[in-house]
Amino acid sequence: MILSDVDLRTHIAKGRIVIEPFDEDIIRENGVDLRLGNEIARLRRTSELLDTELELDTSKFYTIERGESFVIHPDERVLVTTLEYIKLPADVMGFVELRSTFARMGLSMPPTIIDAGFEGNLTLEVHGSSFPVRIYAGQRFAHVIFAKTSSLVERPYRGKYHCQRGVTLPRISDH
Repeated sequence: MILSDVDLRTHIAKGRIVIEPFDEDIIRENGVDLRLGNEIARLRRTSELLDTELELDTSKFYTIERGESFVIHPDERVLVTTLEYIKLPADVMGFVELRSTFARMGLSMPPTIIDAGFEGNLTLEVHGSSFPVRIYAGQRFAHVIFAKTSSLVERPYRGKYHCQRGVTLPRISDH
C-alpha cells in the first residue's frame, strides 16, 4: 500500500517516519520530495581497476566537493546526497525517483530503494545530460514514494550504509 499525503503526515507526526530537517512543503500527494545536500562526489576517470572482491579505500576513485551549487557535465556520473536524514520503521520502505523537472533537463538516476528500517541521508547516483546542468543545494530534486510492507520485515536494514551522513562512497566488503 502506497502512503498518501494524509498517511505521511500521520506517520511523521507520530515519529514512525523521521525526516530531518522537515518542511511541510516537501509532502506531495503520494510521496515526499527530497532536497539536495551541499556535497557531491565526482567519479574520476582512471584506468586503475576497482576490484569489487577486494576491501579497499574507494575514495581514490572520487573527488568530493562541498558547495551551494554544482555543475553536472555532459554524460558525467556523480553521487549526490540529500539534505534530509530519514529514518524508517520496519514496515515502511521507499522508492526513489528523480523529479520530472530534472529528467526533462536530460538528467537521469537509476532506480533506488530505501529498505525498511533504513536510517541516514540518501546517496543517489545522477547521470549527466547532453549539456551542462547547474544544480543547487536545497532544491527539491528527488521524489520518494513510501509503501507499507505487508508485515514487519524480519531483519530491518542494518547494512554498511546504515546511519550514513552526507555523500557516502561505495564500501566494498562482505561485512
